[in-house]
Parts: sequence; structure tokens; C-alpha cells
Amino acid sequence: MPFDFKKEYKEFYMPPKEPTIVTVPPMNYIAVRGEGDPNTEGGEYKQAIELLYGIAYTIKMSKKGEHRIEGYFDYVVPPLEGFWWQDGVHGVDYAHKEDFKWVSLIRLPDFVTKADFDWAIEEAARKKKTDFSKVEFLTYDEGLCVQCMHIGSYDDEPATVRLMHEYMTEQGYSLDITESRFHHEIYLSDARKVSPDKLKTVIRHPIKRKDKA
Repeated sequence: MPFDFKKEYKEFYMPPKEPTIVTVPPMNYIAVRGEGDPNTEGGEYKQAIELLYGIAYTIKMSKKGEHRIEGYFDYVVPPLEGFWWQDGVHGVDYAHKEDFKWVSLIRLPDFVTKADFDWAIEEAARKKKTDFSKVEFLTYDEGLCVQCMHIGSYDDEPATVRLMHEYMTEQGYSLDITESRFHHEIYLSDARKVSPDKLKTVIRHPIKRKDKA
């Protein structure tokens, strides 16, 4: 059976529907940066998703080609993720999606080195005749966070975020969204195939102890 990150690391990908505190270790990602409303048809966000999956599957399917990645094991491509922010906004203003800035992400298995990543960029560009220069190898140490499983439309996320913030305050933490720590979403459902009321999204916010503020 292929290794499935969602099943093997449930604490990061399958949290309960009630807020919890978690410490997220450093991880490597395929990443594309951009800005604007993610719902714009043919927009920058949708183009970024295509680039991410182009590289993700080039790496996954390397087992069938001549490039051998040391330590490779078969795996399920991890879910799409995103860091989101808006300049001058502490948190997220869902009413102004056109102001979003984002980093769209897919986690890399630990056996993928920067050299393997660079090979995948060249290989995908050659095979797909597409410019993958926007795609980067990103190492991110997320650290201490509050998270929760959100069930429903993305537009209904504020209610879940309020619960998360109430919980972190009760536990002695404060929100720590900064220029390098972001509102984080992990998409466990395919929005093209699942009705909005059944979408599963992990929402994660960076926090710190109040006594360290």
C-alpha cells in the first residue's frame, strides 16, 4: 500500500472538529506564490494549482523513469495546502478576496532533496512544454498552532476561526499571525466533486504563549 501522509500523520491532517493545540515540525513543500481572488476563472491561483500538481506527479512517477531518487517509496500525493494573508489585515478578511496574497503548497516526502526537485522542474518543463519557473522548493517550520477541522463552505470559515481563537485564549495562548506566520488551510476535499456543505478543510493558525507576548 502506498504511504498516505493523511493516515500516517493524523495529528496534522485529520484533527477533530473541536480546536486543538499542535506543534508542527519543519516540512518541505512544492510552492507557488501569488495574489488575488482564488475563485477567478483562469486566474493566477488556478494556474498555480496546475503547476504544483505537475511537479508533484513528476516526482511521484519518477519510479517509472531513469531518474532514481534515493530512499524513494511509493506514496499518495499529499493534499493541497495554502498560506493566506492580506496586507494590513491581522487575520483574514473574507469579504475582500481580491486582496489575498498566498502561497499554494503540496508537501514533499522527506526523501526528496533540492537536487531531486530541480530535476523534476526540468523534467516537467521538457515533457509538458510549460514554464515551471514560478515553482519553488520551500522549507517551512510552522511551530506552535491551534487547528480545527472545518466542515462546510470556505465562506463559513469565520465561525470555526472564532471557536479556535476562543479556545486558544482559554488555554493561555494568543494569535501570532505575522509576516512569516500565516493563516493556513489544508484541503481534504475536491471542491469540484464535493458539495460546499460537505467540504473538509483543516484550518490552522500560529499562536504563542501569552506570557511570551
